[in-house]
Amino acid sequence: MPWNVACVFWYDHVKGWWEKRQDHPILYLFYEAMKEDPKHEIWKVMQFLGKDLTEEVLDRILYHMSFDMMKENPITNYKMAPGFLVEQGYSPFMRKGIAGDWKNHFTVAQNERFNADYEGKMAGTTLWFPTEV
Repeated sequence: MPWNVACVFWYDHVKGWWEKRQDHPILYLFYEAMKEDPKHEIWKVMQFLGKDLTEEVLDRILYHMSFDMMKENPITNYKMAPGFLVEQGYSPFMRKGIAGDWKNHFTVAQNERFNADYEGKMAGTTLWFPTEV
């Protein structure tokens, strides 16, 4: 079940950047963590970038990064992207904005198959992706 990311298998793309974290400052953020505690995740970004923002600026960031705001913003929802890059008619880039929605699409058997594929292709890494909040 290969997924391509800009002409590279998703697994290879993710593992490659995971390995580079040893030599380069790379911050990993996860959607589920953003949903659970967005203010904390923005704080992590501020720390990573060496910034100290006011509470007012932080609140504006939180407002503009909310799923509802980003879904309506053509710069973040990919509606301005060419059709060959993002096929909006098939599935919009931003769908529901809920973590764990995969359970509504995968059967138990499909999830088991995915987990086996993931474990095989990501063997040797300590990278773990949360799948729900």
